[in-house]
Amino acid sequence: MSHAPTFSKPAKGWTRRKQARPGEILEAAVSVFAEKGFAAARMEDIAARAGVTKGTIYLYFPSKEEVFKTLARETVSVALAAVAQQVREFKGPSRELLVTLLSSIAAFLQDKDRAMLPKIIISESGNFPELARFWRSEVVDKALAMVTGVITQGVAHGEFRSLPPEHVARLCVAPIILSLIWRTTFAPLETIPFDHHRLFATHLDVLLKGLEPEGSTK
Repeated sequence: MSHAPTFSKPAKGWTRRKQARPGEILEAAVSVFAEKGFAAARMEDIAARAGVTKGTIYLYFPSKEEVFKTLARETVSVALAAVAQQVREFKGPSRELLVTLLSSIAAFLQDKDRAMLPKIIISESGNFPELARFWRSEVVDKALAMVTGVITQGVAHGEFRSLPPEHVARLCVAPIILSLIWRTTFAPLETIPFDHHRLFATHLDVLLKGLEPEGSTK
């Protein structure tokens, strides 16, 4: 009399390990991309850093490009969504909201590995235009839309002087991008570390004074 084969259930620890692998792979990818850049990074490098085989990575990510996109979605896009929720729920004046929004963006990019993601786009977009298009739609457009919305609101309420909101939005984030590029490119060459926190504080001071309505007594 034959018996049907029986299969034991995988151990709970094995299941948790399998579920954790995508996160471990992405964490490894951040450090590999930060060290090597996108073009020079190999799937083998990411696998070795994550402690898995190259074949295991392909079970979750079909390509290096998809690793980068998923990394961007699960770090930058998630952070932007949280900031957008904060903006929607904010009840104070536009001036305070703008400071909160820009401070949130600047704080997120203080992490060295996170800062390397936009740096990779800036430096390697010519060779990987699809990644640049992805970053533009997933990150840049969303961030600029939030800042533009706050500027538009401030102008409408008479809190800011009438200026083109789309241009002001780019001026708002330009020093943050400068700081990011400086920290990821020139910081290793500096003998005296540059004070990026002071730069940001000065930027806010100049920006807010420049946005004050004509004839303001502030």
